[in-house]
Amino acid sequence: MLELTNTLTRAKEPVRPRTAGRVTMYTCGPTVYRYAHIGNLRTFLLADLVRRALEAGGTEVHQVQNITDVGHMTNEEFDRGEDRMLVQARLEDRSPAEIAAYYTEAYLADAAAFNLQPAADYPRASDYVPQMQELVARLLERGNAYEVDGNVYFAVESFPGYGRLSGNTLEQLRAGHRHAEPDPRKRHHADFALWKAAGPGRIVKWPSPWGDGYPGWHIECSAMSLATLGEHIDLHTGGEDNVFPHHEDEIAQSEAVVGHQVVTTWVHGKHLLTDERKMAKSAGNFYSLRELTERGRRPLAARLLFLQARYRTPLNFTWTALAGAERTLDRLRSRMAGWAADPRAGQAPGCAGYEERFWRAVHDDLDTPAALAVLHELEGDESLPPAARFTSVAAFDRFLGLDLAAEVGQALPDGATELIAAREQARADRDFAAADRLRDQLAAMGVEVTDTRAGTTWRLRP
Repeated sequence: MLELTNTLTRAKEPVRPRTAGRVTMYTCGPTVYRYAHIGNLRTFLLADLVRRALEAGGTEVHQVQNITDVGHMTNEEFDRGEDRMLVQARLEDRSPAEIAAYYTEAYLADAAAFNLQPAADYPRASDYVPQMQELVARLLERGNAYEVDGNVYFAVESFPGYGRLSGNTLEQLRAGHRHAEPDPRKRHHADFALWKAAGPGRIVKWPSPWGDGYPGWHIECSAMSLATLGEHIDLHTGGEDNVFPHHEDEIAQSEAVVGHQVVTTWVHGKHLLTDERKMAKSAGNFYSLRELTERGRRPLAARLLFLQARYRTPLNFTWTALAGAERTLDRLRSRMAGWAADPRAGQAPGCAGYEERFWRAVHDDLDTPAALAVLHELEGDESLPPAARFTSVAAFDRFLGLDLAAEVGQALPDGATELIAAREQARADRDFAAADRLRDQLAAMGVEVTDTRAGTTWRLRP
């Protein structure tokens, strides 16, 4: 049974869905005003791994991932600043709708290249404004919200459980409130916007009972999650920066409306760093998947790099580490291609002991470093039949998502097999000059060979 660290309880707990054999999962998705960066993709990888681990055990997962295409302020804490969509639209001389459409498609392409399984639904925030307005009206009726000058705020003091997820009690928020003046229209400085009045010249706005305006960021996810998954959701994933205020506010809104706990388990991943600082668009220290490919690196090399650290630990991205991950990916694919030459590959039983250890690591709060260690140990165990290793690694890859069988069935150019065998013999004879000449001959044929402790591997260069 898969166990995950629940941010809400601060404990590792088994995933126990309300409906046996079926998990509902909501994944906080991208804000589509620029390309997603690889730090975003690491966060989305967490949801993908949770889903793959559950599905490998026979559980059906109904996953929804939202697309935030409106109402995301540059300064969420005080509901001030400009909407990021509008800023980017001005910079690119496009309409906000064109910006949203373009970067939504770009994200979906990146997700596919990163082997993230498609969600069952990708609700766009702009399509759910009526549901958002309905929630705001219900919160006003229940006394959890108030309206001032066309702005509607959630009253945090009306929700006794506020702060459970993040640990930010109202007393702590008062004590820590030093760096900016609160909005004077709020009753409590931690109150947050459910609906914002449209200022002069604002392009994206909707009519509402409180005047023309637009939704706050947090109400979007409450509306979309309740509309697509209902009032009981088994899992909700996101990055650690979503814990406060976004998910804290989402809990307050959703539970104040329905009157009970909505999400059972909250799972959050740590940041991807670069130069030991959080990778972020606002900091300018980020890389998109396109930049990786432009530098000659494959997207799944980044996926393998991210698997080398547990989701609950920060990971510092470097180009050297990415190059190392790509070499490992090439080696594993070459090994799989070699094992596939065994006539029983794909039909032989796997290596039961290794498989038991691999899935034990996966189910232990997605301990991907331990799972990879099992994979590498199996790779180097020459006492095992090639077909058995092929079977087990193929099973592992249904969770890892690295397309390790990508080179299976690829044919070497005529004469390459003989050159590889001759080179291995030259290395065995310690005739390294001959081995180097043979390597150059193979390279001229488009075959790249790599020497490892477990033997020589090859791949066809693209």
